[in-house]
Amino acid sequence: MLTITLLGTAATMPLPDRALTAAVAECGGHSLLLDCGEGTQTAARRAGVNLMKLDAICLTHYHGDHIFGLPGLLQTLGCQGRTRPLALYGPKGLGEVWAALRVLTGPLPYPVCPEVLDAPAALRERFGGWPQGAKLTPVPTRHRVTSQGYRLDLPRAGRFSPEKARALGVPVQQWKALQQGQSVALADGSRAAPESVLGPARQGLSFLFSGDTAPCAALEQAAAGVDLLLCDATYALPEQAAQAKQYGHSTFGQSAALAAKAGAKRLWLVHYSPMITDPEEELAQAQSLFPAAECGFDGKSIALQYEEEGE
Repeated sequence: MLTITLLGTAATMPLPDRALTAAVAECGGHSLLLDCGEGTQTAARRAGVNLMKLDAICLTHYHGDHIFGLPGLLQTLGCQGRTRPLALYGPKGLGEVWAALRVLTGPLPYPVCPEVLDAPAALRERFGGWPQGAKLTPVPTRHRVTSQGYRLDLPRAGRFSPEKARALGVPVQQWKALQQGQSVALADGSRAAPESVLGPARQGLSFLFSGDTAPCAALEQAAAGVDLLLCDATYALPEQAAQAKQYGHSTFGQSAALAAKAGAKRLWLVHYSPMITDPEEELAQAQSLFPAAECGFDGKSIALQYEEEGE
């Protein structure tokens, strides 16, 4: 199961019911924070999200409405007793940003490990706890500055066959290792490989967070078949397309069209301009292009479940 929770859906400035951009992806007691705008901590409290579980904070770019919540959050984690390392991912320019953040936060009782993430990261190998094969992939996006979104994939191995494991002579206590993709030693000195007891790979889970972006081919490609796409929807109206292009953002309709072309399963519109007082008023135009479009709001959450075979 993969739980996605929106913590902030505002752009530029926070509003009484909208913190600035942030979302959390959680699986098995481990989580990632995507962007950290002003108000992230308060929004997490309201949503019942425990930010102490974070393995990494993933920044899409370095505009203030996406990072100004960081100094306070980093200090709070220290005050709450965090000692284990925290990864800090972002595009090019992260070194300079982290240097400034260190001045603001002062000494912390845990290591922060900044890394320009320009290739997929294997989460289980880096942090433990994540499902076998869990992968975080940066996606180049089109904004006024260097920016990237993030796609999270949780693949799912084929169904385990106890009959095949018994036929190979694999002790029951070693079945879990095979299910987790590890080969195991047998009594005769040979080894049993996972593929010898697992069926074809089953449908996994996937999630994509766009960050700030105009529509672009890389984002459309990355959104192919995702269970949930959180996409920039700074401007509501089609006639604002030129303004959206000028500032490197998307309209409701553009995000919906991209989701439809990509074959995404669900779309949540996020990152609303302060001029949008009620996103639901313009949702119909997005749904006319992509019926599974929804308006995101602070605290909105979904638990994505693995699909069982035959369902």
